[in-house]
Amino acid sequence: MTVTALPTDRIRQLIRRMTGDEKHAPSSYSTLDVLWVLYDRVLRIDPGRPDEPDRDRFLLSKGHGPAAYYAVLAAKGFFPESWLDDMGGWDSPLGNHPDRLRVPGVEIGTGSLGHGLGIGVGVALGLRAQGYARTRTFVLVGDAELDEGSNHEAIAYAAAVRLPMTAIVIDNQSATHGWPGGIAARFPGWDATVIDGRDHEQIEHALAKRHHDRPNLVVAVVESKRGL
Repeated sequence: MTVTALPTDRIRQLIRRMTGDEKHAPSSYSTLDVLWVLYDRVLRIDPGRPDEPDRDRFLLSKGHGPAAYYAVLAAKGFFPESWLDDMGGWDSPLGNHPDRLRVPGVEIGTGSLGHGLGIGVGVALGLRAQGYARTRTFVLVGDAELDEGSNHEAIAYAAAVRLPMTAIVIDNQSATHGWPGGIAARFPGWDATVIDGRDHEQIEHALAKRHHDRPNLVVAVVESKRGL
């Protein structure tokens, strides 16, 4: 894995090539720094062989506004940057929600919020059953998405069976309901870290942590309007 100092301004240029879904721009930009650090410094995945069985898995559960996700995948060489110019086109592989059958590097199709964490639990269970001890599973979730009840079942089960997976929650204060103790209080039994979601060093340090005997939570706090 090679770390490259690609400035986020370059990623923003790639994002601006995608038009037609500007209403979800804040949702997309809130994930930008986490996605870049994850793909540039943490994930074990080869753009030339995105289907290697022992690759790390990243699941984007925060399905609205995938522009930052597409921009990072293009910048890392999973598909040509020219694809970005036709996002949402009638025959474009880049839809308003990612399609795992059409976009190299995408692990799951998303759209209905609240499903990604449960799918991530299943992926982590399957990898453990197959003996892939080095392979990691990451799921990126939005803070408002946690209000979906299915997440609580996934959280409780992952803690009960001590799954070695990482959930990343983007906290841009978009949740409708508050929660005593903050987002970390929703994840009993998980090892929790709260970081600045724009600080690349903090992001790398938090995502590099791994536990073989319990799940890991990273709460990335970002300002909802920052970066637009």
